[in-house]
Amino acid sequence: MWKQFLSKLPRKSSKSDASSGSVSHPINDCTGPLNRNPIQRTSSGNVVPSRSTTVKRTASAIFPSSVVTSIEPLLLFKDVPNSQKQNLFISKLNLCCVVFDFSDPNKNSTEKDMKRQALLGLIDYVDAGASRFTEPMISASCKMFAVNLFRAFPPNTRSCTGGGENEEEEPIFDPAWCHLQLVYDLLLKFVESSSLDAKIGKKYVDISFIVRLLDLFDSEDPRERDCLKTVLHRIYGKFMVHRPFIRKAVSNIFYRFVFEADRHNGIAELLEVFASVISGFALPLKEEHRLFFQRVLIPLHKPKTLGVYLQQLTYCVTQFIEKEPKMACSVIKGLVRYWPVTNSQKEVMFLSELEEVLEAIDTTELKNCMVPLFQRLGFCISSSHFQVAERALFLLNNDHVISLVAQNRQAIMPLVLPALERNTRSHWNQAVINLSQNVKKMLSEMDEEIFLACKKELGKEEEKRRIAEEKREMIWERLESSAALQPVTGNTAILVMPTEAPPITAALT
Repeated sequence: MWKQFLSKLPRKSSKSDASSGSVSHPINDCTGPLNRNPIQRTSSGNVVPSRSTTVKRTASAIFPSSVVTSIEPLLLFKDVPNSQKQNLFISKLNLCCVVFDFSDPNKNSTEKDMKRQALLGLIDYVDAGASRFTEPMISASCKMFAVNLFRAFPPNTRSCTGGGENEEEEPIFDPAWCHLQLVYDLLLKFVESSSLDAKIGKKYVDISFIVRLLDLFDSEDPRERDCLKTVLHRIYGKFMVHRPFIRKAVSNIFYRFVFEADRHNGIAELLEVFASVISGFALPLKEEHRLFFQRVLIPLHKPKTLGVYLQQLTYCVTQFIEKEPKMACSVIKGLVRYWPVTNSQKEVMFLSELEEVLEAIDTTELKNCMVPLFQRLGFCISSSHFQVAERALFLLNNDHVISLVAQNRQAIMPLVLPALERNTRSHWNQAVINLSQNVKKMLSEMDEEIFLACKKELGKEEEKRRIAEEKREMIWERLESSAALQPVTGNTAILVMPTEAPPITAALT
């Protein structure tokens, strides 16, 4: 029995060996290479995952070979020696030159995430400022910025004839902003970095680069315009050689907006940049800066979308007046020239800016523009739109304006008193009537003699107007009477007097 049992064991083991051998050899053939080389190393000796996992994590498996060149771009800068960091920097920039469609969030999600990781790594490297940027690094950086940022915007389909000038339209947000924001952050840190030599950088951040950057200010996305504002300011401060060109290029944008297009999304941001530029102008002002004030800032009050950028424009104007108070008279004359006649909202805006200008002017300069200014204020005080009249009366209650009026009361009182009298007699809004009475009381307390003289002169003028009106009515009555007595001939014009229609009830009876 034992002999029979033992004799069976080799036969079973041989079958199992045969069966296991037939299965195990192909597996060993497939896994052999992986077992012989389970870990791959880069040329710098860093460990990377095996091939089975690298297919999902390396850029070379997804991006074309023209993008991934000498070194794997998804490596971290801390994982490579200093001698390879510049190559890794350029490799990451080349990877980021691939542009994706962000309108579909599910499309190319893996590639987008790899590009995002590469951008974050570049931002950290530039922020650290470990070494100076070489010319190939600067060239590759500017190329990447151009590929990702410089693009054509879709045509603007919004109507230019909408609500008021101070109504901001609903902003349009770019679906690619999560990606563009990283590019702008990198551009800002790149320009601000002390590792960037301006002498080398100006060859790549050149006139063409700046022009295309300025074109982006017409973006519908306010977040992008806000980033561009900061970037342009840093470029203006970094590359002094480009400052005259930037001022000229921005002026051309303003010219096109005022005299041609009448629409641009980035006027407020450009004015905000120029406000800081104006504050750095040396005295005395150059002729170029005076022309910018006269030919750009003053005509910018003309467009109907003034309310969108009024705050920034007013700040720029006051910056110039602080440097040269004589310019205040030019501003007032410009406001009177472009004063809106049929737009009450814009009138209120002009009155607000006028108050800020008057607070910065002195009596000597006011005399050069006093008459047209207070004539216009008189029209505003007697405006049938209560907000315009109210705002003009509030302006006359300003302490500095009161002091200006007091010093020039002989010329100013005759210009504003008739409007105040008309308001107290016949204005429909009670608040305007009360304010007009308060201003009248203030003027009478300021100089009662001049006030009474002006009131007496106003009475004489009203009497003259009444007599002239009566004479005009009498002349028309004579003409009608004489025309009625003349016989009607062939081509004689006939005055037909309107007759009262008989009542319907009388006609029916």
